[in-house]
Amino acid sequence: MMNKKLAAGFALGLALALSGCANHQQKSLYGWGNYQDQLYEHFKTEGNGNAAEIAALEENLQKMRANNDAVPPGYHAHLGMLYASIGKEDQLIQELQTEKTLFPESAPYMDFLMRNYKKGLSK
Repeated sequence: MMNKKLAAGFALGLALALSGCANHQQKSLYGWGNYQDQLYEHFKTEGNGNAAEIAALEENLQKMRANNDAVPPGYHAHLGMLYASIGKEDQLIQELQTEKTLFPESAPYMDFLMRNYKKGLSK
C-alpha cells in the first residue's frame, strides 16, 4: 500500500514538474528574426530586389545585435552573396570572413566561394 502511495505521489510530482516546464518557452539558439521569410522570398523571386533584401537583412542584423541574439549559420554568407550580386566585392569578402569566424566549420566552403569569386573577376 505504501509503495502505491509513493508511486502515485512521484507520478503527480513528475506531472506537475513537466507541466511547469511546458509553460516555459525556450529561447531559440539563434536570433532568426525574419531571415527565414527573407530567404524564402529571395528564392521565390529568383533574387530580384537584392538591394531591398540587403537593407532588410542589415536591419534584422542590427535587431539581433541589440537583443544579443546569435546570428544563424549562413546569414553572413547569404548577405555576402547579395552584396556580390550588386558588385560590392569588398563587402562580400567581409561577410564571408565573418561567417568563417562565427562558424569555423564553414571555412573550407567560404574559402571556396572567395576563390571562385576572385577567379570570376579576373576573367
